[in-house]
Amino acid sequence: MCADPYRPEFLGSPEVGKMNLNFEVDAGLRIEATALGDPSDDLVILLHGGGQTRHAWGATTKKLSNSGFYTVAIDLRGHGDSDWSPNGDYAIENFRDDLISIIKQVDRPASLVGASLGGMISLSLAGDENLCKHCNALIMVDIGINPNEDGSNEILNFMRSGCSGFGSMEEASNAISEYLPYRQKPRDFAGLKKNLRLKHDGKYYWHWDPQFIDAISKDKIAYRKKLKSYANFVRVPTLLIKGALSNVLTQNEVDDFLITIPHTEFVEIDKAAHMIAGDRNDIFANAVVRFLVNLNRTR
Repeated sequence: MCADPYRPEFLGSPEVGKMNLNFEVDAGLRIEATALGDPSDDLVILLHGGGQTRHAWGATTKKLSNSGFYTVAIDLRGHGDSDWSPNGDYAIENFRDDLISIIKQVDRPASLVGASLGGMISLSLAGDENLCKHCNALIMVDIGINPNEDGSNEILNFMRSGCSGFGSMEEASNAISEYLPYRQKPRDFAGLKKNLRLKHDGKYYWHWDPQFIDAISKDKIAYRKKLKSYANFVRVPTLLIKGALSNVLTQNEVDDFLITIPHTEFVEIDKAAHMIAGDRNDIFANAVVRFLVNLNRTR
């Protein structure tokens, strides 16, 4: 989960080496992605949180590509420009199967950067005995093994609140301001527009499939049990990043994570809540780059 609709697409002039990609995964769905950097460099795949899109990673992928990494940021199924599952298949394993299919098509293992839901998906791959060969490193962004119930419910309630649509961009913007009161309201709707779809009834709707919300709401207990079992098997280098103001990854969850995966490096980012990349992107991106560069030096 995550839901940060203000995060815009890449801004400014097009970056060198930037390319839009689409992958057909084993489920027959089309998954959209944006690649940046030299394809011969080490692969980093970035997975956004629930209610977000690949564009949330714009500044992070630029920093990574400038530091010698090839980045692929994907729109998860049911989000952004990727296909929606016609049967509402949004279990962790469904997302993970899409990820494995993409890694196989790129044809080499990846370091995984996952925010919230994206972190759960990444953990389910890194912690699977038969699939962990596809993962070089795991970076969990404000998500642990047992996400805080109150914080998770707050995100889900916000996502449900827009299911009936908005009469205008301003109305959608006001809804976000109520949800993220600490975040400065944008001067225009350029970023917000990327996350809304104007339908035939004249209303604006979020870019995510409403069935996704139902699926994760029903499967919350199962999600937590699965995450614990996956975490017990993680052997790859791991970084856990927490927003100091987060109500999803609390200190209790951090302690549990560090006990379960004791080789984890931990970074807390001051003045950031759950949507770390949106709140303190420069500091966040530097932490990710530093971790991955140091890994390369020790290999």
